[in-house]
Amino acid sequence: MLSKRDKNADRVKRHNRVRKHLSGTTERPRLCVYRSNVSIYAQVIDDVKGVTLVAASSTDKDFDMAGKTKCEQAKLVGEKLGKLAIEKGIKNVVFDRGGYIYTGRVQALADGARSAGLEF
Repeated sequence: MLSKRDKNADRVKRHNRVRKHLSGTTERPRLCVYRSNVSIYAQVIDDVKGVTLVAASSTDKDFDMAGKTKCEQAKLVGEKLGKLAIEKGIKNVVFDRGGYIYTGRVQALADGARSAGLEF
């Protein structure tokens, strides 16, 4: 009998492989993305201090996500995260796609953050 492939385990392997070379500093923190089946989460992390500087997700109370597609939700989360980061004085970030393919919701979140003024 063939066993099913664990896609999330494969994603975690990819993420760990990329994280060996990718790190957020105080000058240029890391924008990390996590995508579940329903929601999308993003945070800006300073890996040197081990601190989350800014976070946003589609489950936040200040979003009205009713009737929006997942990609539209991701774009709104990216815009919100970008605005919060700019308010904190963060202009440049390193984009960490979390082992996900750069398409769909991950790309929409990145585009939203760029439109808010963040530079990757």
